[in-house]
Amino acid sequence: MSGSQRDLREFNGESREATSEPHVKELSVLYGKRRAEIETRLVEFRDIWHRGTDEELFFELAFCLCTPQSSALVCDKTVRELRERDLLHQGSHEEVLQVLKSHGVRFPENKSRWIVQARRKFLTSEPSLRRQLEELADEPSALRDWLQQEVLGLGLKEASHFIRNIGLGEELAILDRHILNNLVRLGIIESIPKSLSRTRYLEIEKRMWDFCRAVGIPMGHMDLLLWARQTGFVFK
Repeated sequence: MSGSQRDLREFNGESREATSEPHVKELSVLYGKRRAEIETRLVEFRDIWHRGTDEELFFELAFCLCTPQSSALVCDKTVRELRERDLLHQGSHEEVLQVLKSHGVRFPENKSRWIVQARRKFLTSEPSLRRQLEELADEPSALRDWLQQEVLGLGLKEASHFIRNIGLGEELAILDRHILNNLVRLGIIESIPKSLSRTRYLEIEKRMWDFCRAVGIPMGHMDLLLWARQTGFVFK
């Protein structure tokens, strides 16, 4: 038995190892094909932090505010239109709302309000978004907690997503539905929770961490890998 097989058996337990192992092998093969593309994408995320402007950081924040129960591709297209029309930085709540509605983003009333409120807090007042993030840039978990407290509309998932997308939190789990579906398939959790309390979220994150270590795929790569497995391409 190889080291990875032994680690997986220890992670899953004897009763679940047999059913999950074929899926893990499939994932490992896909990782071999996608690894370089994933690493390139993660470098692009880190570049946003190292070289990006406050406006670029805010773009990612607005994107993540749009994502709950909405397609990431739709949200990306929506926020790009807001930026191209200069509504992301200057648009009224009503103008932002109309763009969100036009793209079919769910809960547009709330999300447009969240974007405008976040803009007021981070782009039109001091200290700047970057300066506020810098305070906890070396502590991703603490930064996630801070963002949840400071940004209306950000839960654990959205805060984790934002931190990862600006290159600061590759060890955080982004537990959206496609990830949870794959975690069930891989034997990491038994079923998708009806709701995700903070305690349950952190428990699943820990199990995902343990699984990543067992199979030798970094946590920061796993989300993009599972996305690629489901959609056929690496996104964000």
